[in-house]
Amino acid sequence: MTGKDSKKRQRDGATTKLGYNERHAKSGISIPLPDIETFPNQYKGYDITIVIPEYTAICPKTNLPDFGTITLHYKPDKHCLELKALKMYIHAYRNVGIFYENAVNRILHDIVRACRPVWAQVTGDFSARGGLSSKIQARYR
Repeated sequence: MTGKDSKKRQRDGATTKLGYNERHAKSGISIPLPDIETFPNQYKGYDITIVIPEYTAICPKTNLPDFGTITLHYKPDKHCLELKALKMYIHAYRNVGIFYENAVNRILHDIVRACRPVWAQVTGDFSARGGLSSKIQARYR
């Protein structure tokens, strides 16, 4: 089977040779999560970095736990992220089946929606599994 045929099968909802399908790819993207609250920013022209070393989620294919560190780096505009609400939001992922790439992009999307920063970057540094570790970055400018 050619690469073109394989991509068509995936697009059509078929399972890949390794058993992945569209359901796995979309898992966790739209599941409801707690709101990320904000508070009014009082200053301009500074950056905020938040490191969350206890990220966990579930692999939607294997149902095994994934572990990693999520780092948020952003320049606030009119609102800053409230840390307790952010903690509750991130900890809600522990019961979500979601791929690394989708989690990092979803976190960025939800942060941008919550506080409308000047710019933001989310980095997920995930623990090794099967001899491979992954670092995923998503940016908003």
